[in-house]
Amino acid sequence: MALARENADPSHKDRWICMYPAYINSKKTAVEGRRITKEKGVDNPTVTEIRDVCQAIGLTAVVENKMYTRELNRDPVFRGRVRVQLKKEDGSPVLDQYPTRKALMIHLGELIPKLKSRTQKQGSSDASGGGNQDKGKKNKRNRKR
Repeated sequence: MALARENADPSHKDRWICMYPAYINSKKTAVEGRRITKEKGVDNPTVTEIRDVCQAIGLTAVVENKMYTRELNRDPVFRGRVRVQLKKEDGSPVLDQYPTRKALMIHLGELIPKLKSRTQKQGSSDASGGGNQDKGKKNKRNRKR
């Protein structure tokens, strides 16, 4: 209890909010840790994507090498959390658009799919995937004859 009172300052790093990728992962269930609706979530977000978006919108964010307790997969890819400063020393929000962690999670769900790394991956997989599907259909047609 005494430790919590010592760090009552909202701008202190220990008082910043923690964001695990599972909070906004649309592939997770609520039991597995998702905290927003699937429609507002993102498919498999990473800590670097969360950090990049937070820094781009003007929030201070730091990546920590921690493991989410509900994460069953122990791979290094799924490790990490992001600490984000939402409040100033006086307790007011750093940015008025994000007064709560929920507002930030919803905004992350909107912005992460628009990242360059995500759009480039989708573009290259769509182009190669479409060609393979056509070839597969042609081969099936030829086999039936």
